[in-house]
Amino acid sequence: MERHYDFSQNKECEYFPCHKGADPETFSCLFCYCPLYALGDQCGGNFKYTANGIKDCSDCLIPHRRENYNRIMEKMSGIIELARKKD
Repeated sequence: MERHYDFSQNKECEYFPCHKGADPETFSCLFCYCPLYALGDQCGGNFKYTANGIKDCSDCLIPHRRENYNRIMEKMSGIIELARKKD
């Protein structure tokens, strides 16, 4: 069974592909804004922090590869916990 929910591409986007060295044929835009960014150093991606302390994910292709869809979804519980209403 072919899956279609784990990959999306917008070749008309003026930034496509938005990461240097990315293969345009396999680049997925599904997680254009990585949902794991908010996990900081626990995201599991290839990131660095700038001198100003800003997380820089420009070298990370994890959310842009179809084979990492499940990897992203497994970490969504951490995102849900961050967004959970605190009393």
